[in-house]
Amino acid sequence: MSQFRVRPLLALCAIAAMLLVAVSDADARPGRGFSFGSRGSQTFSAPPSTATSPSVRPIERSMTQPAARPSPASPGGSFFNRPGFLGGGFLGGMFAGFLGAGLLGMLFGHGLTGGLGGFASILGLILQIALVVIVARLIWSWWQRRNQPAYAGNAAMSDYGQGGSGGGFGYGGGGGYGRGGGYGGGTQGATERASGTDEVGLTPDDFNTFERMLGEVEAAYGAEDLARLRKVATPEVVSYLSEDLSENASKGVVNKISDVKLVQGDLSEAWREGDKDYATVAMRYSLNDQTVERDSGRVVQGGPTEANEVWTFMRARGGHWLLSAIQQT
Repeated sequence: MSQFRVRPLLALCAIAAMLLVAVSDADARPGRGFSFGSRGSQTFSAPPSTATSPSVRPIERSMTQPAARPSPASPGGSFFNRPGFLGGGFLGGMFAGFLGAGLLGMLFGHGLTGGLGGFASILGLILQIALVVIVARLIWSWWQRRNQPAYAGNAAMSDYGQGGSGGGFGYGGGGGYGRGGGYGGGTQGATERASGTDEVGLTPDDFNTFERMLGEVEAAYGAEDLARLRKVATPEVVSYLSEDLSENASKGVVNKISDVKLVQGDLSEAWREGDKDYATVAMRYSLNDQTVERDSGRVVQGGPTEANEVWTFMRARGGHWLLSAIQQT
């Protein structure tokens, strides 16, 4: 009887596993569902949320190194942890003092415990010392935690007014890319920006470029054309996409992408760092995404679908925009 109960359970598990594989494989767009690339000093800070993408996954693969955090105080620098006899530190010093008192008692003929008023007095004194030390260590730990620097979190900022729902890029109430409005309540520290903040001074031509590059990146990836990808993306992004293409080749499939169309877009933030400009935009777009066998041309999976991602573009001052990061929502 138990076998009849176990078999349906095993069948359900097998179906669930197949569905998981299908879901993971179906996400065959550039990056395969990862958040990757670099956003300059904002790489490990969540971009402000937008109406198009209220929440964003943090970057998981990047050549940018996280900023080094100050190391905690060294053990030798703490008053309670200085090396010494009997374990060192404040506790060891006190025990050494009381041991010295006992030795002085022996020297003056009062015995080891004479200097401290007998064995019972020593036990009581040790208990009092232990309580004092425990309280002192608790106070010290609280003081250290209180004085640790606060670090920026990765929580996304809260939602703000929608910039439109038409196709293409717009400004404010138009369709496509909106410039945002309102303020978020995230925890990104001093670099936190309101959603839609533009410190670069983006123009309609810039937004048109972002929309055009969306189609160019997808088309170049679908054609496995690394030369075209190098013209529109940073070397770091090209390296990650190249890994995807190599994996497809080893599986004997190719990811065909066509009919890419921006449905809605919002500016998350735009800022400057030295001689570089950065712009992070949220994009919801439709496309025909198919995985095809290389030899037979048979469609293995996929079809018309819709994607929602956050892309970051970078340019040297006066230069051309390049894709520098893709984040999933």
